[in-house]
Amino acid sequence: MKNKFNLGIAGNIGVGKTTLTEKLSIDLGFTPIYESVIDNPYLSDFYTDMSRWSFNLQIYFLYTRFESQVKLLESNDSFIQDRTIYEDKEIFASNLVELGHMSDRDFKTYCEIFNAMLNFIKRPDLIIYLQANTDTLMSRIKNRKRDYELDISSEYIHSLNIYYDRWINKLPEDNVLIVKTDNFDVFNDKEFYNNIVIDIKDRIYGKK
Repeated sequence: MKNKFNLGIAGNIGVGKTTLTEKLSIDLGFTPIYESVIDNPYLSDFYTDMSRWSFNLQIYFLYTRFESQVKLLESNDSFIQDRTIYEDKEIFASNLVELGHMSDRDFKTYCEIFNAMLNFIKRPDLIIYLQANTDTLMSRIKNRKRDYELDISSEYIHSLNIYYDRWINKLPEDNVLIVKTDNFDVFNDKEFYNNIVIDIKDRIYGKK
């Protein structure tokens, strides 16, 4: 039996990844890896001018996620990631290209860096995909009142949702746990949350 696990919490902006990562890390005894948001030097500028700052932002996210994961892979700890490195390319960078905010040249360079990094990291044993519709996500984004998120449009969130669903549908079913979160409150829906924990343990420890 494996004694070290790597879990990824995937999902759109505002879906509740950080909250669930924190709670699961405590209940499972895993080390959490949080997304670099508050200390990200490009995020606020990006939402003001996506075309100017898209490449800088995506490279920063890619580097910080890679650095954190490599450090934990060198340790003996099981860990849980607040967003996976794969989402950077498959969702966010790809969406920016389609929206015209990242050039094909920048995307090619980005993909070359991303592919080189894959040689040094390990795919998650399980991806927990938190799913929510655009209206739910926009409401949550508004309610958490982060200044740098004030300019996020519903069109941008909707386009990310489309990319997420495409990506998840391409992954092996036994590697993904889909959690619909439109009506899920991790702090109040204890039975629903406990069922998620049981399902995760079944998947990673093989208790069927």
